[in-house]
Amino acid sequence: MFVSVQSTILHADLDAFYASVEQRDDPELRGKPVIVGTGVALAASYEAKARGVSTPMGVKQAKRICADAIVVPPRMEAYSAASKEVFKIFEEISPLVEAISVDEAFIDATGMEHISGTPREMAERIRRETREIVGLPITVGVANVKFIAKVASAFGKPDGLYVVEPGRELEFLHPLDIERLWGVGTVTAEKLRARGIHTIGDIAAYGEERLVAIVGKSAAARFTDLANARDPRRVQQRARRKSVGAQRAVPKRPYSRDEVDQFLTGLVEKAAPRLRKTGRAARTVVLGIRFGDFTRISRSHTLPRPTANTEEFLAALRELLEPELDQIRERGITLIGISLANLEEGAQLELDFSETAKLRANPRVDETLDAVRERFGKDAIKRGVLVEHEEGISVPLLPD
Repeated sequence: MFVSVQSTILHADLDAFYASVEQRDDPELRGKPVIVGTGVALAASYEAKARGVSTPMGVKQAKRICADAIVVPPRMEAYSAASKEVFKIFEEISPLVEAISVDEAFIDATGMEHISGTPREMAERIRRETREIVGLPITVGVANVKFIAKVASAFGKPDGLYVVEPGRELEFLHPLDIERLWGVGTVTAEKLRARGIHTIGDIAAYGEERLVAIVGKSAAARFTDLANARDPRRVQQRARRKSVGAQRAVPKRPYSRDEVDQFLTGLVEKAAPRLRKTGRAARTVVLGIRFGDFTRISRSHTLPRPTANTEEFLAALRELLEPELDQIRERGITLIGISLANLEEGAQLELDFSETAKLRANPRVDETLDAVRERFGKDAIKRGVLVEHEEGISVPLLPD
């Protein structure tokens, strides 16, 4: 069943989010090309983008392209706080908000006209309040289905508003390049253009049956629906996370056991407190590594019982890491990540810790450390192995 044409979907997308927060908080940066990042550009202001800077691009390369760009280190806590303020504004428009990331969301405003005004008025309110209350620019697209609302917001950027009126969806979509369709990447676009298909209108005219020979049955059906303004997906509030994790990108080179263990310890110290904060426990730990040649591996281990204990997670992950150390020394790595999965409610489970006493797996220790960090900051207490070592960048996450 397709979404009714009477639906009203808003797609709200903060503009150059990290860079905009930096320009908001430092007047000296406003109107200037700004790059957020250290080794890699995580974000670029529109002034920097206009000069050719893109993400993810190495900061050195970005500075060669835009010599007068101002490079600032990321402040993830500031971005997370700004995101929460913006989402409060969304939720005042409608109770049905689907978060896509910390700076992007779909909002189902269907039936909210008598409370929040016309679709255009709702979009204008979001833009106005985000600017006045949070101090950030945001672009909003409005349509009757999610796909078109997202494309509309891209048309409105930066700091704009684009409304696709009911009944004018095909007029809006059909002249657009095929890359605007979700799922059409570089390779698929080349295949389609080789058959004379250049626009979304061409997709609609080509027909699903003929498309199957080019992109396969599933993609042909999806592309045909989207090209004809059919998108059955509803705006849905995000379900609770199925896992909690952390990862760290590192310069490409070989690493010693001690260096990798320091990375692993830092990741567990980030992920385990977040898991406990949700009131859940994990049965499975997952280790992910991207080697210097950019091949990846993933290893997992299921614990005998669910736990939220830092030491138990760290011990299990070290066992997973051990067989990979020779490869890490030979091939180097560029990324290491962990995930705590197979979650169950109740971090404070009645567990028998007698067998893990040697691991100091005492839940009271974790509770005490969490409380101290909550009150005095995450750096109030650190493991010795993490002292005087950079912890890497933690990307802000949506609330669980």
